[in-house]
Amino acid sequence: MSESLVEGGPAVAITRAALARAGFAMSVDYRPWARVLAEAQRGLCDGIVGSWLDPKREAYLAYSEPLGIANRIGFMARAGSSLEVSDLGKLTTLHIGTVRGYVNPPAFELAHLQRDEALNDLGNLRKLLAGRIDLALIDKGVAFRLLKTTLRSAAKQLVWLEPALTEMPLHAALTRTSTDFSSRLALFNKSLAEMKASGELAAVIKQTADWL
Repeated sequence: MSESLVEGGPAVAITRAALARAGFAMSVDYRPWARVLAEAQRGLCDGIVGSWLDPKREAYLAYSEPLGIANRIGFMARAGSSLEVSDLGKLTTLHIGTVRGYVNPPAFELAHLQRDEALNDLGNLRKLLAGRIDLALIDKGVAFRLLKTTLRSAAKQLVWLEPALTEMPLHAALTRTSTDFSSRLALFNKSLAEMKASGELAAVIKQTADWL
């Protein structure tokens, strides 16, 4: 999700298209993720786009069905790294960059690794480039998009390490304080199903997510 991406990126484009099919217009404000969640908790927005399903947030968010795209979460390292990431137990001495407010994969949480939080993914990769952290926990698509755009000059300095930790489907969510959130969510989910059946969903993803 970014103002610089085609139609705001695939999660935004899918959500807007599904809402339009259901008869609603959507305006989008881009915020750091921690602020997004804080505003959602306070009922300052009708919903959020591109969230992972998290039972702890269901007190204030009503999640949609999956949007049809997923985050592939794993590690970026500096080029030439020989780190083995398949066994998280071997990473306990490393400093790993995460993003404030993100829900991290359960396996990562259970490993109790040393964390160094950044405001966003871009800041996380910049810390990795500067040698302030050993690894950055990040979505592969987001990382490669940043390396094709904002961090293009540093693209050869960072590498993706296999295997990924997990794949996490993205959802939209309505705040439980928003007007008629339950009926609106049902209409949204109906629109998503119709988009999938008609091929519109696949077309939106193809147009907006060239890195997937």
